[in-house]
Amino acid sequence: MTEPIIEAHNVSKTLGAGPAQVEALKRVDLALNGGELTVLMEPSGSGKTTLLSILGCMLTPTEGTVRVCGVSTQSAGAEQLAKIRREHVGFVFQSFHLFPTLTADENVRLALDVRRERGVEAKAKARKVLAEVGVAHKMAAFPRELSGGEQQRVAIARAVVAEPSLVLADEPTAALDRVNGKAMMGILAAIAKKQGRAVLVVSHDARLSGFADRIVHIEDGMLTGEERPHSYGHKLRSSA
Repeated sequence: MTEPIIEAHNVSKTLGAGPAQVEALKRVDLALNGGELTVLMEPSGSGKTTLLSILGCMLTPTEGTVRVCGVSTQSAGAEQLAKIRREHVGFVFQSFHLFPTLTADENVRLALDVRRERGVEAKAKARKVLAEVGVAHKMAAFPRELSGGEQQRVAIARAVVAEPSLVLADEPTAALDRVNGKAMMGILAAIAKKQGRAVLVVSHDARLSGFADRIVHIEDGMLTGEERPHSYGHKLRSSA
């Protein structure tokens, strides 16, 4: 059995102080494996943003440990966390986060530029991944010239161009219609299957469950259960 891409063990996170203090996460245990698309289902305000920030090495837990590709984030400083993000994590956001003054090709190559990959090789990588997500013909287009679905395809290309081990997608279909939303989930599922990456999609849309290898439920900062839709006779397993 291969080692998980990322492991969170007994992770808790407290935000704020005094009367405003909130326990955003409570003793979360989660492991994500390469080749699987996991959907994290959650009601609004259940701690998913905090969990994604910790898994993506943008926050550190108040308690517990996180390991990314065998590397512990415990006691890691800002520079160390940034290094882990650059080497291992790709992000896809609900609102695309494309730079409006850059073309699709240039937006994708930004993810390589921060890794000091530039020039002909970087252009070739960007071209290849844009073709894989179906927008090679839009390489020279600016975000304002792209539909919502095309912008999200570019955003996915940017997330995976540097070949991260882990892809974290925060409500990637929320700004899209049903047809484009299904297309994005198909692309993310293919990234997990064909490229052996761990893909975590956060959503509250139950219609996306058909794309998942695994569905994990979170509520009030706690994981409450999980299921594997494609397993014969699958059942929801409580985490309690």
